[in-house]
Amino acid sequence: MSTTEKNLTAAHAEVKAEIARTDTKTALLLAFVGAVLAGTWTVARDLPLNWPARIAGGIGLALLVAAAGLLLRSVRPNLNGRHGFPLWATLTPGQITGVVAGNLAADIAGLSRLAVAKFTCLRRAVDLTMTGGALLIVAALLTAGGAR
Repeated sequence: MSTTEKNLTAAHAEVKAEIARTDTKTALLLAFVGAVLAGTWTVARDLPLNWPARIAGGIGLALLVAAAGLLLRSVRPNLNGRHGFPLWATLTPGQITGVVAGNLAADIAGLSRLAVAKFTCLRRAVDLTMTGGALLIVAALLTAGGAR
């Protein structure tokens, strides 16, 4: 195996590992957002909320729902991709060998674009989660403080 082939194989493995890492982070954040939404709803429905707390909390919950949507979009299967399983499912065994041998660099490029798209969704979801959580804290403080 030449140095170029070794480097391509290493780059391919690195990109696949980054996708797996991003998917793991996405799953954990989605579970966290779901728990925060469920917990907030459980606590808030039994409290007498004032209007400022309702507004802050409502916006916070909306941001958390938007974050969950981004997270789901990040892990949504891409069946129209030009690499990986969708492509391989349309090829014969002989064609798969040719595609894998000849297009490793193209596969790395395609997987890298997929990884960047997933990472971008995850980053935006983290930002929305932090903002939504801050607004929920503001709503809790407004409720505890009794602002009217």
